[in-house]
Amino acid sequence: MSEPTAEGATPEERMASLGLAVPEVAAPVAAYVPAVRSGEHVFTSGQLPMRKGELLATGKVGGEVSAEEAYACAQQCALNAIAAVKAVLGDLALVEQVVKVVVFVASTPDFSGQPAVANGASELLGEIFGDAGVHARSAVGVPVLPLDSPVEVELVVRAALA
Repeated sequence: MSEPTAEGATPEERMASLGLAVPEVAAPVAAYVPAVRSGEHVFTSGQLPMRKGELLATGKVGGEVSAEEAYACAQQCALNAIAAVKAVLGDLALVEQVVKVVVFVASTPDFSGQPAVANGASELLGEIFGDAGVHARSAVGVPVLPLDSPVEVELVVRAALA
């Protein structure tokens, strides 16, 4: 059984209160694994906004994809990263800190709202992990991402040692 967080609920209970659940781990699109543990840290591979094997959107933010759609994509990327972390740890209650979040946003040259898009991942991590979800972050504009995804998110979390 998961230990409650300081605020009294496990990460998965918080997810349920938001109407969310840990999704299946997204299948890698090349030669890599979704996440790796090294000591007390778990590093996820970049996660795309896949839901049930389909991208939520394709194209560039500021072009075919609105900032609001990209925010939702960042949330889905974060959920997929959480799934990868859970697959390695077995229990999200073992996450002691979300250390670093990197959000890549495929955007048009004139789009400069990458931080607002990245908030889709950051705010969700805060809601799920509470104080342990407060993290350092980079929000990076790029010309293109795999499968023409508008957003990709990777996490580094610190976990309790078994």
